Amino acid sequence: MNKLKVEIEQSLHTREARRIENSLKRNAGVSYASVSNSGVMFVEWDGDQTVQSAIVKCIAKQGLTIVNIQNTNGADDLKEGDHNHFKLTILGENTELYFAVISGVFWVSGIVLSFIAGVADILVTILFIIGALFGGVFTLFSAAKDLFRGKFEIDFLMLFAAIGAAALGKWGESALLLFLFSLGHALEHYAMKRARKSISALSDLTPPKALVKQENGELKEVYIEELKVGDIIVVKPNSTIAADGVVAKGSSPVNQASITGESMPVTKHSHDDWQSEIDITKLLPEHRVFAGTINGNGALEIKVLKEAKDSTLSRLIYLVKEAETQKSPTQHLTDRFEKYYVPTVLIFVLLLLFAFVVLDETFEQSFYRAMSVLIAASPCALAISTPSAVLAGIARAARKGVLIKGGRPLEDLGSVSAIAFDKTGTLTEGRPTLTNAIPFGATTKEQLLKVSVAVEGLSDHPLAAAIVEGGRKELGDVEIPKAENLKALTARGIQADWNGGVVHIGNRRLFEELTGKPVPTEIDQQMAALESDGHTAMIVHQKAEYLGVISAMDVARPEAISTLENLKKIGIKRMVMLTGDNQLVANAIAKNIGITDPLGSLLPEDKVTAIEKLKAEENGVAMVGDGVNDAPAMAKSTVGIAMGAAGSDVALETADIALMADKLDNLPFAIGLSRKAKSIIKQNLIISLGMVAILVPLTLLGTIAIGPAVVFHEGSTLVVVLNALRLLRYNA
Repeated sequence: MNKLKVEIEQSLHTREARRIENSLKRNAGVSYASVSNSGVMFVEWDGDQTVQSAIVKCIAKQGLTIVNIQNTNGADDLKEGDHNHFKLTILGENTELYFAVISGVFWVSGIVLSFIAGVADILVTILFIIGALFGGVFTLFSAAKDLFRGKFEIDFLMLFAAIGAAALGKWGESALLLFLFSLGHALEHYAMKRARKSISALSDLTPPKALVKQENGELKEVYIEELKVGDIIVVKPNSTIAADGVVAKGSSPVNQASITGESMPVTKHSHDDWQSEIDITKLLPEHRVFAGTINGNGALEIKVLKEAKDSTLSRLIYLVKEAETQKSPTQHLTDRFEKYYVPTVLIFVLLLLFAFVVLDETFEQSFYRAMSVLIAASPCALAISTPSAVLAGIARAARKGVLIKGGRPLEDLGSVSAIAFDKTGTLTEGRPTLTNAIPFGATTKEQLLKVSVAVEGLSDHPLAAAIVEGGRKELGDVEIPKAENLKALTARGIQADWNGGVVHIGNRRLFEELTGKPVPTEIDQQMAALESDGHTAMIVHQKAEYLGVISAMDVARPEAISTLENLKKIGIKRMVMLTGDNQLVANAIAKNIGITDPLGSLLPEDKVTAIEKLKAEENGVAMVGDGVNDAPAMAKSTVGIAMGAAGSDVALETADIALMADKLDNLPFAIGLSRKAKSIIKQNLIISLGMVAILVPLTLLGTIAIGPAVVFHEGSTLVVVLNALRLLRYNA
């Protein structure tokens, strides 16, 4: 199955987007088509039944200006500036808005002159007619497109009502209707453009060129599209980084807010093994950089690890634009409602046209009432209420470093009552850390650390690395004699020669075998206390003397406690930890950070079972993991959330929501944004349907005329759009 992404210059109204979707789906071989209000289209098609050019031609026939086409392989086939069919832009991209304003000026002029004695009625009528013509141009174009495809959309309904009012000699009301409808339409496009620009701004983050260091040391400026994996680029202070890569030389703080949403710069420095083959996802944050981030006051040399089209920023832009086209459950519901609602309104209005047959009134009166009801019943506000909120919500999240892949997860996340977390690398650092060094007898802490660092420095065990790193950090620049003759003691520990004596580091079993006696009670109790808190504890012994106990564990992330506390404050009842560690370790970590349900000793398939059980007990369950090992559990959850997705294509593809930074901080923000978006969608539906429910009876009974109906109808449309745009300013 082939995939195609097409971007057009114009923002689209919901009904226009739906019309284009339906047109694309009618093509043989097209299995999926989705069009967003911001002008991004995604099409899936069978190469055996149709070709890409046929799909592009179908889009071109809609009278749209195509600015970019991207095929399955990510190649750009058409760049900005390739235009097609006629589009009325004689006054620039805001021509529709200008025409609406001109229409309003003529309508107001006609109203003012109608109150001045001695002004001929014909002059007032001419002003109204000119106002109607300017207001009706774009409505006519849109209605004509629909009619050619056998569709009766809202534009046609409004145009029909305006022509009907004019036919009855109500030119003022006809002009008012077309003025306000065109103004509302233009302002909707303007609002959508604002949301679209918020997303498009991501595309402008990467510089067009980069400085590549040649083999002779000279610098050559090249376009970023020409960068190859392995190139060394030089990034000057206070300039934008052009590619994803690893720092080869230099140190500097880097502002990563555009990718990860982090408010504070992250200090970067060179990686010892930068010359070898490196997986960017395995690098620590201080060694990896991303295209589109801003360098601080130091110069950096960066080895390129991803081509421009594969950079995290490029993937982020692609997925955000794809997310715009994914409809929410509410939007699917309103689309289905509209599908039957518009024909029902048309049938009802046609019946009202003949009310004079059974009522004591003229045809003109029946016709006028029918036109009033037609205006009142048109679902303009309903059509725009959900997509405007979804678009604004996705745009706001992207600016914060949160990728929400469509309307469904945007709505669903706010309704979850339980969150399941993978432990390793999500709630914890993902690697062991030295946590305790407790000396015994006459031994000092410094002596205990020296012998531990010296001996463990010979081992390649992960715990050994943690002890060496932590010990050296505490000891500082103190010189430590080297150990030698390392020997691994299976299931017990290790031994080595150091400073004139044999050192043993290991568990109780090792020392019971060495001494023939149980370990001292004081040491045994200290180890038991550490083990009950989830630490891996080891005894250090030399020359028949117990020197002390050292311990290590995978410690909780610094932000884990505060994040879980914030989640509790916003009403998340259950916070579940899923881990393969034994239950004692799981319990200890859970107690320290605030987890309500620690589930230990789980195999990967057990995590899926745990999620299924949670879903049966709760309204909705979110699963937070790294997007790789946790993919099955994430797929089973209501919403799958990937941590630290920056740099990882797998995490970006797997999750419904991706937290770009390798931190939990943005999780409460994402949930809060989801709830706010859902609230705004609900408000918009109440406003739009409520206005229809009020206006239809009033116009049906003749309580209000076309003029007020138009004002309230178009006013509700603007209110729902402005209400949705509040999401762009959301802060948790």
